[in-house]
Amino acid sequence: MTIALLVAALLMGFFGSPHCLGMCGGLVTAFGLSMKDVSPTKRRALVATYHLGRLTSYALLGLVAGFIGITLLEPLMKGNSMPRILLGMILVFVGATMLGAPFLTKLERFGMRFWQYLSPLRQKVFPLNTFPRALTAGLLWGFLPCGLVYGALLIAVVAHNPLSGAALMFVFGLGTIPMLVATHETVGWLRDKIGRFRLRQLNGAIMVLSGLAVAVVPIAMTSMHGGHGGGHAQMDHGSHSSMMSETDIHDMSQMEHDMSNMDHSMHDMEHDTDMDHTMDDDNTSMHHGH
Repeated sequence: MTIALLVAALLMGFFGSPHCLGMCGGLVTAFGLSMKDVSPTKRRALVATYHLGRLTSYALLGLVAGFIGITLLEPLMKGNSMPRILLGMILVFVGATMLGAPFLTKLERFGMRFWQYLSPLRQKVFPLNTFPRALTAGLLWGFLPCGLVYGALLIAVVAHNPLSGAALMFVFGLGTIPMLVATHETVGWLRDKIGRFRLRQLNGAIMVLSGLAVAVVPIAMTSMHGGHGGGHAQMDHGSHSSMMSETDIHDMSQMEHDMSNMDHSMHDMEHDTDMDHTMDDDNTSMHHGH
């Protein structure tokens, strides 16, 4: 898992937190009302405690998701590009969800049934006036059905190992904290800015583009590498032919040079033979003169 994936999870939690506020606003209000009789200092400590419980639940869910991923998917993803392709597809899926696609609506409905099943246990944590109760409330809160949480869990499935899945979900939870602990005025300001600049949609679009890049770029690079290799082979073949041609030309030139030397040698021999005949004729003439 890379730092970029952790940053994506953090931004996903932060820019998706207005949605979290809509889902969790009633729960946060109920927690606040149950702490009305405690001092402000203890109240802040209790708030920190139940958020710690919530992030712990996210981390545990991420641990399970990472374990499922490494158990079911790892045997299928050895020695191939499937991990990157699958991660890219999930990023596209989650990005489209942040853009408003209702892909996880049915999963939220299923999660709501489990949430209702926890209702008797949830009632026992009120009032939230002790730290064990606050921690238990936070742990239960982590199971509140939320499409954004389910999207983050899908990323945790392909996070390579359970610890990476746990870290990713914990960081995702950190991104949601500012919206959930802000005062009423600050919440209004954050929601206004995120909505006005369409930051959730922008983050969703970035995740879609990132997913496409993760899934498509390795395939494109492989294709380019294959074509580049073919080009190298052709260049090597052409270079080899060129070297052979130059070698042949050099050999032919050397042969012509050697033949020329042989011609000169034969010409010199003929010249020496003529001189011998001339000397013999002169000697004969001189002998007859006597």
